[in-house]
Amino acid sequence: MESIASKLTLIDYAIIIGYIALLLIIGLRSSLLSKAKQDESLFLANKSLGWASIGFNMWATNVGPSMLLAFASIGYTTGIVAVNFDWYAFVFLWLLALVFAPRYLAANVMTLPEFMGKKYGDTTRNILAWYSLVKMLISWLSLGLFAGGFLIRQVLGIPMWMSVIVLVFFAAFFTYIGGLKTIARINIFQMLLLIAVSCLLTILGLHQVGGFSALYQGVPSGFWNLIRPTSDPDYPWHAILLGYPVAAIAFFCTDQAMVQSVLGAKSLEQGQLGVNFIAWLKILSLPLFILTGVLCAVLYPNLTDPTQAYMTMVTNLFPTGLNGLVIVVLIAVLVGTIGSSLNSLSTVFTMDIYVKRLNPTARKEQIVQVGRLTILVGCFFAIMMALAIDQIKGLNLFDVFQSVLGFIAPPLSVVFLLTVFWKRASRLAVNFVLSLGSAFSLGVGACYLWVFTPDKYAFWPHYLLLSFYIFVILMVAAILLSLAGRKEELPAIPYLAVKTTKTVKWAWGSLIMMMLLLYVLFSGH
Repeated sequence: MESIASKLTLIDYAIIIGYIALLLIIGLRSSLLSKAKQDESLFLANKSLGWASIGFNMWATNVGPSMLLAFASIGYTTGIVAVNFDWYAFVFLWLLALVFAPRYLAANVMTLPEFMGKKYGDTTRNILAWYSLVKMLISWLSLGLFAGGFLIRQVLGIPMWMSVIVLVFFAAFFTYIGGLKTIARINIFQMLLLIAVSCLLTILGLHQVGGFSALYQGVPSGFWNLIRPTSDPDYPWHAILLGYPVAAIAFFCTDQAMVQSVLGAKSLEQGQLGVNFIAWLKILSLPLFILTGVLCAVLYPNLTDPTQAYMTMVTNLFPTGLNGLVIVVLIAVLVGTIGSSLNSLSTVFTMDIYVKRLNPTARKEQIVQVGRLTILVGCFFAIMMALAIDQIKGLNLFDVFQSVLGFIAPPLSVVFLLTVFWKRASRLAVNFVLSLGSAFSLGVGACYLWVFTPDKYAFWPHYLLLSFYIFVILMVAAILLSLAGRKEELPAIPYLAVKTTKTVKWAWGSLIMMMLLLYVLFSGH
């Protein structure tokens, strides 16, 4: 198969090399200027974030090139059904805004393990910290590295193992020199550029196809349906209805990377409006990302690999020079995501586990050494996981991301829902679900993805239903353990008893009406 690199011009390569060189220069300069401030913590931005910053930061965290490539690939093969994974999210973002956020902000915590520790004690906090490390390694670092390696393999035509090694050590270099902070500062600009590029790609594609009418008639009618029948082998409606909430609750309501912006809100109202803003932004997934794949299905129907849909559109429709800019933006955002993951991994392990549990009297030099060692170990683990993910059979790129998250999510969804909604939940039950329940969920996932793969063994249910079944088993086990033991006197969870403002009510009411309208519009045959 011809690599995309063969279609790039000297202008494209000049743009790519020039932009990377600029990032390196800015990174080195930032490192020199910030050495005097290395010990300052800006974890929650001094509680100064407004609704726009919160919403856009959450969206930038959620929508990277990995999901962009995955959305385009699933749009190419099945149409718009995958937009459920963004539009259906408004229900769980509402849950974050009106149920979880008032409790998180009232508890005045910096991390979610700290929040759970205030309720159940240090043991629970430690277990959740370790599980958060596993989740970070798999869901953020490994999947992000896999997507980056996948992209570089498409662009340069080199093997996956070489792609991920180049990418992870480039990201690690930025982490060491402090350039990651600079990338974080321009992340919003890069996301705006991604949006502009995707919008231009959609417009060029529509022009090439001949307009909306030609696009609508150029693909099977089922491509335009959000709700598929129960007999659909790929995305039956009941699998999405039951299985997606398990991952969505864990991802939007309990994931540190997603919730962190809300924890930094200047007020509860701003946090609630910020979460509302990302729900509105998610509507754009259809015209900007998934529609690219649908357009590609009409213009280039004979692709042997649907995951090349996005880059195929880029290289065939964009003029000379713009190809290089698009690749630069994709790689830069991927490096930022991977570098952020490495930095977060190092911080969590070093400060929450090494300093707090293993060596409370550690000197500053020891802490720095452990932090750097953690980055190297994280790089090695991420490379191994990315190569393992590349061996998953029987699933497309989009399903790989969703299924991996689906097996990580059930324990987190269970313990956070019980903590917030049921006062009777016991410390034993929560610790059981976070430890043995997590081992069970991840073990089933490993069997599904690598050992008894669904392309060879037909006894598996849909991966979304499997995630739901695991969730139900763990929830029942937790309830039975709580009821079987004696009632514990646990600290009450604080709650910001602030009356919901009219602005918040109006924002969420308008969003709910819009989502109902969209589902009615795209649910017909």
